[in-house]
Amino acid sequence: MCSLKRTPLYSLHAEYGAKFVPFAGYEMPVQYALGVKREHEHTRAACGLFDVSHMGQVLLRGRDAAQSLEALAPGDFIDLEQGAQRYSFFTNPEGGLYDDFMTVNAGDHLYLVVNAACKDQDIALLRIGLDPSVDVVALDDRALLALQGPQAQAVMERICPEANRLLFMQHARFDVEGETLWISRSGYTGEDGFEISLPAAYAEAFARRLLGEPEVELVGLGARDSLRLEAGLCLYGHDIDEHTDPVSASLVWALAKCRRQGGEREGGFPGADVILPRLAARDELERRVGLLGEGRAPIREGTTLFDGEGREVGRVTSGTFGPTVGQPVAMGYVRAQAAALGTKLYAEVRGKRLPMEVVKLPFVPARYHRG
Repeated sequence: MCSLKRTPLYSLHAEYGAKFVPFAGYEMPVQYALGVKREHEHTRAACGLFDVSHMGQVLLRGRDAAQSLEALAPGDFIDLEQGAQRYSFFTNPEGGLYDDFMTVNAGDHLYLVVNAACKDQDIALLRIGLDPSVDVVALDDRALLALQGPQAQAVMERICPEANRLLFMQHARFDVEGETLWISRSGYTGEDGFEISLPAAYAEAFARRLLGEPEVELVGLGARDSLRLEAGLCLYGHDIDEHTDPVSASLVWALAKCRRQGGEREGGFPGADVILPRLAARDELERRVGLLGEGRAPIREGTTLFDGEGREVGRVTSGTFGPTVGQPVAMGYVRAQAAALGTKLYAEVRGKRLPMEVVKLPFVPARYHRG
């Protein structure tokens, strides 16, 4: 049996009373003394601090790094401006999603953040699939923190005020206490906030400095999941996976226009011959939708969905009780004829069929800082 890895903040988590669970090969905090619901509410009202050091951080160095990355993913990396960040995904030959990731143009290199559970396979994919002239560097000596919530800017004003000049999906490097922080204005909660890559040896000291601010509380994986679900964001391995194509997953916005049919760099990525034709047929396809329940019983992953005539039309891929929404929230895949907003569906839970409604995502409006 393989032993679980620990992030550089493990001792800090234990000190703050974390309850640990195995996650993506790591021993990770699922909650603290506040509990999942209060951690969720605190992030929406003030500011939550998340340890996401289990995520993979990778540098791509080489003159042709951006062009080469386009052979593995349907993003526009060649035209990505310096200091900009972009969401994309690796695709497989069958049109499925191998993993999703973030990319930053950091000037002389690309900086990628990939999912924890997929990082070893992603790094192997990059080393095999990119041009040999591109150097792939796995950053095992850096931690990653996320500071999220409406008061994140006020906290950052005291710690690194220059970072507040960033807009949503912008990235820059800043010196704090003699250490260089890589800061992106982004996150996984739908709130304004910052993701901060920093040397692993400095992570605990910096986290303690953030926790010294009155607005900040540590938040675990439990609330991270309910926050991202309210924000309508996918979790790899649940809402998207190697069998899910980006059109059905309602991620068409992440397919760069220059890579679509008729674009200046049409196709050229794995599964393009499957994915691009599906764009024209999207209205006929199964698709990912938001689902709002009644009462308080959460509708969990794997629950079967039926229409008003009793026909099976889909399945839930993520579901919980939304503390901000005050109702059960879920995402799932349903047939095209059941995907219209306002459609009434029924989730089968312990022999009962509970009503749900197809609604627009996100469940909670995003509060990203766009300027």
